[in-house]
Amino acid sequence: MTSSRLVRALPVAIAAVLALAGGGQAVAAPAPDAAARVVTYDAGGAAEFKDAVTKGAAVWNQSVKNVQLKPVASGQRADLRVVADNGWPRASVTALGSGTIYFGRQAVDEGHNTVRIASHEMGHILGLPDVKPGPCSSLMSGASAGTSCTNANPNAAEKAEVEDAFALMEASGATAGTYKH
Repeated sequence: MTSSRLVRALPVAIAAVLALAGGGQAVAAPAPDAAARVVTYDAGGAAEFKDAVTKGAAVWNQSVKNVQLKPVASGQRADLRVVADNGWPRASVTALGSGTIYFGRQAVDEGHNTVRIASHEMGHILGLPDVKPGPCSSLMSGASAGTSCTNANPNAAEKAEVEDAFALMEASGATAGTYKH
């Protein structure tokens, strides 16, 4: 483990040890009233895929608590930018919770579901890798699940991985711009 990861993991480890020492029972972090990390997105360049981007963000907002995707306020810079193009969908991740999604028309033209594409690419921005080949039940299996797969929801493991990444970010006091994975 690198020293920067160790430093980020230390507050979580200390909290777990203290919880176990206090009563033999660990509590899940964050507490229900803890504020979620907000990742703003700009779908202004998403063209005909704006609705799919909004629905993909809603999927993640209903699936996880430690991070919420919100449209960027007018005049503000977004953490996540979505741009439509003619290539294959892809995400350029600059840090946990930030980057650019290229919403490629090639996959849509081949018959892939637009909301699944949006949710999948947002999964990359939220720290998830591709899982290929993979079943339709895995959002991060992407196109390998086939064009008949319309599942836009992350499975339990994918949700947990995002929750853990953003809980670690919150516990360490890191910002989206400083997290490196």
